[in-house]
Amino acid sequence: MRDINLIAQTSLDGFVAGPKGEFDHFTAGEETLEFVCGLTDTADAAMFGRNSYQLLESDWPTAGSKPGATKNVIKYSNWYNSASKIVLSRTLQKDDLKNVTIISDHLLSEISKIKKQNGKDILIFGSPTTAHELLNLNVIDNIWLIVHPVIFGDGIPLFRTRDHVIRFTLSSSRQLPNGVLCNKYALRNAN
Repeated sequence: MRDINLIAQTSLDGFVAGPKGEFDHFTAGEETLEFVCGLTDTADAAMFGRNSYQLLESDWPTAGSKPGATKNVIKYSNWYNSASKIVLSRTLQKDDLKNVTIISDHLLSEISKIKKQNGKDILIFGSPTTAHELLNLNVIDNIWLIVHPVIFGDGIPLFRTRDHVIRFTLSSSRQLPNGVLCNKYALRNAN
C-alpha cells in the first residue's frame, strides 16, 4: 500500500506562510530543496488542495528550464512534471489538465482506492486545509515537518484546533547546514 506523506515547511510557531500567504521569512537555501528532492525519490504522485496546486503549477512546470536553474530546481521541476497530481477541490474543473485527478467528494473512499494502487508514495506539499481534512480521515501516514528557525507571530497555521488527539512517533530527524530541522513523524497505530 502506498503511504501518504505530508511535507510542510513551518516556522517555529507552526505557520506555513505569513498572514497574506507569503513565504519570505523562511530560510532560503539549496539545502532545503535538496532535502525535498531526496523525498521525491520515494514518490510518484503529489496531492494538493486547489490553492497549493495552482501555486505550484504556476512555477514548477517551467522552473527547471529557466536560466540559472540549479540542479535541485531542475530535479524537482522534472519530478513535478512526471508525477501524477491529485487535487482535492470542489471548484477546479478537469478540462485540459494532464496527469491530474480531481477528487471533489467521497474523500475517504477515493483516497483509499488511490493508496491501494500500484506505485510509489504520495507527497502532500503544504496544503493546510487538505492536511487538516486528511488528518481527520486518518489517511496521512507520515508528516515531514521542515522547521525553519524563525517565529512569524501570525500567519496561516498548518494545524487547526482538533476535537481528538492523533499521536505520531518521531522516526527520523536531520538538521540541515542552514539551521533548518527536518523531522519525520510516523502515525502511531491505534491500540
